[in-house]
Amino acid sequence: MPFVSASLLAQASPISLPASPQTIVWGYYPARAKPALTVHSGDTVRIQTLSTCGSTERLISEGVASGDISSYNADICREVKDRGPGPHILTGPVAIAEAEPGDVPEVDIVKIDLDVPFACNGFSAGRGFLPNDFPYSRSKIIPPDRERMVAKFAPGIEIPLHPFFGSMGVAPPESAGRLDSAPPWIHAGYMDNKELVAGTTLYIPVHAPGALFEVGDGHAGQGNGEVDITAMETFLSGTFRFVVHKDRHLLWPRAETPTSYISMGFSPDLKKAATLAVRDTIDFLVEQMHLSRDDVYMLTSVAVDVDISQLVDGNVGVHAICPKSIFKQ
Repeated sequence: MPFVSASLLAQASPISLPASPQTIVWGYYPARAKPALTVHSGDTVRIQTLSTCGSTERLISEGVASGDISSYNADICREVKDRGPGPHILTGPVAIAEAEPGDVPEVDIVKIDLDVPFACNGFSAGRGFLPNDFPYSRSKIIPPDRERMVAKFAPGIEIPLHPFFGSMGVAPPESAGRLDSAPPWIHAGYMDNKELVAGTTLYIPVHAPGALFEVGDGHAGQGNGEVDITAMETFLSGTFRFVVHKDRHLLWPRAETPTSYISMGFSPDLKKAATLAVRDTIDFLVEQMHLSRDDVYMLTSVAVDVDISQLVDGNVGVHAICPKSIFKQ
């Protein structure tokens, strides 16, 4: 089968990229930037990230114990003044020395660690999928049980934890300049795709030398749609293995889980986003399964799930999930 990822076993001692005022980018994916770290194809890197829950002072005011908040949160919120236009704190960029425009880096998500014993969710006036229904702001601290891997949302309500990064991406095309961290696009970015947990692989087309990978917006879990504009936001560290492929070419990000192939589409219009995801699925299956385009269109209708990733990030996201189990050869 195509796009089968390399081994997801991390090397004995991954390269470490801690979060600090010198290793984060606040609110954008740059078309050009000085890397925070340069690695080689095949290297494994452990990357520390921040949440979007706000400053240390805000978290304490909402009931989080000061000792539970990662120390680098205060340093970054205090020292980093170059922010925007988006809200996300992303760690990187990580340059992959061998990556050139037109290549496809395989990003194996080896492991994701929950770094703190809390998550947050909130909405604010004028944002989210139903801004007129909720024209005010609210926030909530949600404590996860990291041993049982559930979040205690309210008495009698427990939500399974499935940690993933809401934002993973590379530099956009040079014409995009300093691209807002919010709308996902051909560089991937703020996809909010809850399928991208540990053990899965992301493929992203390269637009700049080194690829310039960034990651952040850690989530302990999320519902498809992310309707109030936030998930269970939290601090995560991710271990990633980067492999550059010179013989693969993509227009849009794709992903692979142990059980499925995933195509994605992003657009301000939900129908257009779905169209992009479905067309990419058809292109992928025609190329790799050696079926006619008509057969693949029918196969997509009877076997592929077309799901909404999120409805609230500027460009909405749709992902089409093709199960591997249907292929017996």
